[in-house]
Amino acid sequence: MNDPNVVPIHGGPGAKKSKSRHSGSDPLAAGAARASGERAKRRRTPLLTDASGDEIAPRPVVSSIDAGVSGAHRPRPVPKPGRVVTAKGGRASRSSSRSQGVAVSPAKAVEPAKSARPRVSPARVGSSLDEIVTLAIATLRRAAAASGLSGDDIERQVATTLAFVRRRLSGDYTVDDFGFDRDYTENAYLPLLRPLYNSWFRVEVRGIENIPSTGGALVVANHSGTIAFDSLMTQVAVHDEHPAHRFLRMLGADLVFRTPVVGSVARKSGATLAANPDAERLLAAGEIAGVWPEGFKGVGKPFSERYKLQRFGRGGFVAAALRTSVPIVPCSIVGAEEIYPILGNLKTVARIVGAPYIPVTPTFPLLGPLGLIPLPSKWIIEFGSPVETAVLGPQSADDPMVVFDLTDRVRETIQQTLYSLLLQRRSVFF
Repeated sequence: MNDPNVVPIHGGPGAKKSKSRHSGSDPLAAGAARASGERAKRRRTPLLTDASGDEIAPRPVVSSIDAGVSGAHRPRPVPKPGRVVTAKGGRASRSSSRSQGVAVSPAKAVEPAKSARPRVSPARVGSSLDEIVTLAIATLRRAAAASGLSGDDIERQVATTLAFVRRRLSGDYTVDDFGFDRDYTENAYLPLLRPLYNSWFRVEVRGIENIPSTGGALVVANHSGTIAFDSLMTQVAVHDEHPAHRFLRMLGADLVFRTPVVGSVARKSGATLAANPDAERLLAAGEIAGVWPEGFKGVGKPFSERYKLQRFGRGGFVAAALRTSVPIVPCSIVGAEEIYPILGNLKTVARIVGAPYIPVTPTFPLLGPLGLIPLPSKWIIEFGSPVETAVLGPQSADDPMVVFDLTDRVRETIQQTLYSLLLQRRSVFF
């Protein structure tokens, strides 16, 4: 065939012509092959070694086509030690990689560490306790200042109170057979009553020398005021005004000890049941006992009958004094009648709740809880001359005539003293 478009496969003039053309360029092809072999050899030579001199295998070359198929991507540069690459490509603050002990992967960005739960440092706890103690001390100082103490007395009272709290927490205190807690009475009970005694009622005490410094004695006083503040103020007066700072052990009705909280506080402050056996035990032990023979009849009497003594009962307190041969000290209290002037009595309500009376005063129940605030009347407490019982002997306690006669004598002494103090008083509140 002589068709010029057909390329002969074997032989022919075209094949010979091509062979003759390539045969002339054989030396050039050989040189190019040698050069290509040298370049290939250099590519196979390792360029990186590790610290021991071993070769590090080169990274496989991934083409753009293979990368699109397999989903691989070009790894990011390995960050320098001490820098952490975040997910957004930013850098965190420089720090020591040894102290952190965290290896950073070159193929994945390091995620930020999750924030740990905040821990309260001991320093912060200590500062909180210091603030609480400071606040407590400031409160104690204000309370002491309100009770009329000087600067030195305030600091002494604060130190005494802190020592009292430490003893209560450690259990370092004693209680007698009647439940009297002397540490509690001196450092908690009486300090709470002193603001009323010194600043609110401004109690004036007379005849404190008539209370003996040693041995037993029986204080007999009039009772009034709707709420028995008169007994509490008498207890403060005996302890604070007497040179020996003696404790008045009050004899109370059974209702006092049945009342929640009130009964427990009364026991700790030295009160006990108004019964002859308990009274005789206290007097025989050399204690100062206090009794208010009028009872609820005196506390709950209307304002129209103020300062008129009610019946003193059967004279049981006189019999206890006779059996123990202790003196009887009459006590007259002026000012308690005006703190809650009783205008009426809700007898039906009192019977339902089991109370001896429910008073109606100018402020209660009209003002609700505010009506429980006592009026700031001026008080006078006078202790009269003691009535000796030792000359009569213990056997006279079984003689009703002697008991009644001595009871009337004490009652009349208190009544006449009340009339005398009312004449001397300039005003109810001044």
